[in-house]
Amino acid sequence: MFDTLIINPFVNSLLLIYDFLGNNFGIAIIVFTALVRIVTLPLTLQQQRSSQKMQGLQQSKRWQDIQKKYKGEKQKLQEEQLKLWREMGVNPLSGCLPLLIQLPIIIGLYQAIIRTMAATPVQMLDLAKHFYSFVPSSLIPLNSQFLWMDLGQPERLFLPFLPGVGIPVLTILVAITTWLQTKLTTPPSPDGQGAQMAAMMSIYMPLLLAYFAYSYASGLALYFVVSNVLAIVQYAAMGKVNWRELFAARKPAKPKA
Repeated sequence: MFDTLIINPFVNSLLLIYDFLGNNFGIAIIVFTALVRIVTLPLTLQQQRSSQKMQGLQQSKRWQDIQKKYKGEKQKLQEEQLKLWREMGVNPLSGCLPLLIQLPIIIGLYQAIIRTMAATPVQMLDLAKHFYSFVPSSLIPLNSQFLWMDLGQPERLFLPFLPGVGIPVLTILVAITTWLQTKLTTPPSPDGQGAQMAAMMSIYMPLLLAYFAYSYASGLALYFVVSNVLAIVQYAAMGKVNWRELFAARKPAKPKA
């Protein structure tokens, strides 16, 4: 089922884009990533609207009063929170949908890149199982070179004046762009505990994706970088970015009436 719904469409989409762009697999990944961002844009906007509603609710005086009144009554606190969510039309789970959709996209893209990089006869035979009938088989094997990278292998940049030392340029870019995206898209929390969790997320998520970028095929790292940059550009285009406060330490948001 996963092959039919995710991997097969991804493999054939990448191959068709690769063929259209003159056999440049790096550009094909960039274009494919942009298309994925466009297709999932409505879900991304829904997630942002949900986060803004939740942020506004958590900053309200009524929310703060509930937290104080039922501080020692966990079950009653949950009931009152649920009641307030329903009254204000806020669904705390609606913001999770785009994240759940993004996970199979990442897994599917990685599997698609690995399969389309087929080099041995066994790998090519496996790749043939994923072909649609209208995709020309003459595209295989693909040209995996893009700039200094082999997109089927982990990326390292070797400089003449540093013999034997490979610099993981994409890994560094993945860490930086993931940190920026996390800082921009995570709303400030109205309490110290939430702010602490957001700060931890802004550290752990860049490190996790940087590990993937360092260890696995550079085509996946290229996807991470492009996806992060497009998310930052999209967020900036919506006027949601305050570059002056971006690098400032976040403080718990003050309650609103």
